Amino acid sequence: MRPWLGRGETDAVIRVMDSGWMAQGPRTAEFERAFAAAQGVSLGVAMSSGTAALHVALLVAGVQPGDDVIVPSLSFVATSNAVTYVGARPVFADVDLETGTVTAATVDEVITPRTTAIVAVDQGGLPVDLAPLRELCDRHSLALVEDAAGSAGSTYRGRPVGAGADITAWSFDARAVLTTGEGGMLTTDNPGWAARARRLREHSMDPSSPEPLAQALPPRERYPEIGFSYRMTDLQAAVGLVQLGKLPEMVRRRRALAADYRDVFASVAGLRLVRDPQYGTSNVQSCWVEVLPEFPLDREELLEWLSADGISARRGIMAVHLQDAYAGHSGRVRPLPVTERLAGSTIVLPVFHTMTAEEHVRVCASLLAAAEAPRRRPDPHGS
Repeated sequence: MRPWLGRGETDAVIRVMDSGWMAQGPRTAEFERAFAAAQGVSLGVAMSSGTAALHVALLVAGVQPGDDVIVPSLSFVATSNAVTYVGARPVFADVDLETGTVTAATVDEVITPRTTAIVAVDQGGLPVDLAPLRELCDRHSLALVEDAAGSAGSTYRGRPVGAGADITAWSFDARAVLTTGEGGMLTTDNPGWAARARRLREHSMDPSSPEPLAQALPPRERYPEIGFSYRMTDLQAAVGLVQLGKLPEMVRRRRALAADYRDVFASVAGLRLVRDPQYGTSNVQSCWVEVLPEFPLDREELLEWLSADGISARRGIMAVHLQDAYAGHSGRVRPLPVTERLAGSTIVLPVFHTMTAEEHVRVCASLLAAAEAPRRRPDPHGS
């Protein structure tokens, strides 16, 4: 990943610095309004990170210590960590082989009497099938939280992802398509949840908006509950506003690069590239490939091959239940065969807006050469 930054972002940051107001302020409020509108929801609350946004989203959605929250193990560890922060137990659901996302069926298998919420992750920008999950949550009176960390620009049934969840968390870190360096956002149509989230990000200070602080005699502060230091700065928000304007072009370019990869590898046995599901489109935050047994190299050998060729790729999404921090965790209540298969067999290919035709050809040529390499793994057909 390489972020697409330019003079627009630089000028926006300079204007904020010249204004003298660099902390959370008017640019942050403007970014919140613009981002929420772009996602088809009414309210946005900027945060210091996507993890902070998910943590607060769970709190305002009513998750309590001792609750169970269903999450995919196939996700960055932050998804499970945020559940743990609120004192709840992450209960791991398996995922669909084609999309790497949870489904209503895999979630339904692991609902417990203590389940109060589901965190549905858009895997690498690929949208989760939200409508069946929405029906499941309504039937069981569960909160539906969407972890759309890197999914700005992805769509679900013709709408931006996140619009159908009760609350959605976003990340703008350096690997996200829309980046502010660090930072995050939660979006919701629930004004009570948004108001509480604004307080929680500022140590739960009431009032929490910057306007009273600019008055000669601001009102007396109150702290009705324990909160956090999860504010976004106006420097970050200024970058985010410029990035938001560039988002359609970034998504168009990334989707074109992914389509070219699929065309090149369509006839290569043993490589399966992720593709859009019927119900939505991906922003290609990650272009992941499953290395199947028919390929002459296994996943680790292919990564070594690419590295030796000067190409940076990385392993696919981790399986959280296999990490030391969650070893023996009681949240694994059923086998997770698809999760473990994808965690052990996928790689993420280079995709970024400024990727040149020559760079793209170089990656393709290296992978095509690897497909012709002498077989190092056992032949799946025993020949």
